[in-house]
Parts: sequence; structure tokens; C-alpha cells
Amino acid sequence: MLLCIPDVLNAQEAKRCREATLAADWEDGRATAGPQSASVKTNRQLPLESPAGAALSETVSRALLANQLFLSAALPLRILPPMFNRYGVGQTFGAHVDNAIRRVRGVDATIRTDLSATLFLSDPESYEGGELTIETSSGAQAVKLPAGHMVLYPATSLHLVTPVTRGERISSFFWVQSMIRSAERRTILFDLDQTIQDMQARTGPADENGVRLTGIYHNLIRQWAET
Repeated sequence: MLLCIPDVLNAQEAKRCREATLAADWEDGRATAGPQSASVKTNRQLPLESPAGAALSETVSRALLANQLFLSAALPLRILPPMFNRYGVGQTFGAHVDNAIRRVRGVDATIRTDLSATLFLSDPESYEGGELTIETSSGAQAVKLPAGHMVLYPATSLHLVTPVTRGERISSFFWVQSMIRSAERRTILFDLDQTIQDMQARTGPADENGVRLTGIYHNLIRQWAET
């Protein structure tokens, strides 16, 4: 499931994050890439250990945990601390699949990458190129969203970032280990949760059918969740 999530950050929050990254020191983006990815990657990355990187990562993490659509779709067990990248003119990231396991910096822990996410920080009118292109079962989908909006997609997907031809593309990116390993089961739970929310908005939280569906939803999570 590929899902675009609006307003993870509002326009002013996205602008503040973007301006904070511009004042920070950057490193070669290949520092966190595997051998295959490094061979097709030309961008810059904000070191997570830097004060700016750590503060911005915390800002995005708080926004994610407050976003009900993200929580419904991802059912996160662990979220790799968000990182930040920057593509100038001529920079790109060729076709690749994300590593299955990522080490969490600063602690003795790893996560399984079930979901990949890109949170756009640059206004789309401020740059040309730089589309995130994701291979799906219905063909390649090019994604270029307003600042503060995010795309969430299976980490198993082949994807790339097309070359930037004007301006600069700044974004946050991260991975999620879901409580529900199966993408098909996550989709079922997401559809069920959205149906419950829509029903309760129309009939109220005490509606008998809504209560019954809520019980089914949680019982499915009990059967399928890994914690």
C-alpha cells in the first residue's frame, strides 16, 4: 500500500525545519548506504549525531506519533529516528531497495524495515526533478508532495529519486518496523480502522455495529501482532 499523508507538519513547521537544515553542516549521503545503494546515490545528509539533526529528528518523531492516519496505516512497533537529506542540481538516487535491517544509531538495537517514508520539506514549486518514483503492482508512481506532506510505502519496493534539475529538494526519511509484519494484513486492518472511524463519525461511538467492528479490529491485532 502506497499512502500519501497530508499535513504531518503544517506549512510553518515545515518551513522552520527546512530553514534549520540549511544552517547545519551536511555529510555525504553515502555514509549510511549499503554497497549497492552507495553506487547509485549522490546527495547530502544531515548527521543524526549533530545538534540540528537530533533536534529535527525529535520534532518529526513527535509529529508522527500525533498523526492518526500514520498510526492507523503503519501500526508502528519501532521507528528509526528520522534523518534528513538534500538533493542539489544534478544529484539523484538511482533504483534500489532499502536494506531489510537497519541499526539504530547510538544504541545496541536494530529494526526490520517494513515501511519506508519520505516527508517532504521543500515546496514543490521551488525545485524541478527530484520525484520519488516507486514501483507498484500497477506500475511506477512518481511522488512529489507539498512541504509537510509524507508518503508511506512498503520498504520492499524498488524506488528511486530522479535528478534535480533546478533548485534544491530537502526531505526527511525514515523506516518503520510494524507490529504487523504482513503488508496484506496491515492493509486489511487499515481499511477496517478507517471504516470504523467513518461509521463512528456518522453514528456516534456507542453505535452497536461500530462497537462490534472495533472488537473485531482489536482481536485481529491480537492474533497478528508481533511485539
